Amino acid sequence: MASNPELVAYIADQLKGAGTVTYRKMFGEYGMYLDGKIFALICDNQLFIKITEAGKAMRPELEQAPPYEGAKNYLLVEDIDDTAALTELVTATCKELPEPKPKKTKSTNKTAGKA
Repeated sequence: MASNPELVAYIADQLKGAGTVTYRKMFGEYGMYLDGKIFALICDNQLFIKITEAGKAMRPELEQAPPYEGAKNYLLVEDIDDTAALTELVTATCKELPEPKPKKTKSTNKTAGKA
């Protein structure tokens, strides 16, 4: 079951205090990004945040579950209405995540000519 786009927009709005939150459709579900770092997935209308030491320490009560079959575990966040707690968790999580790799640019170096 694909996630509801309105729910995805609501979660992104809840996190606006954390920084620039964006999302994009991935495999029928959604990936969420903070300042360019992917930090969460929304699958079947559930929010799954990547597991970090800071996130586990901050919210040890959160269930760990895979967002889809065959995936590694993420923190399953069911209370998406507590803006302050959600923002704090996402901010702490993203501080531990590596910077995104620079995107490769296509080379336009074409040599034309005759020898």
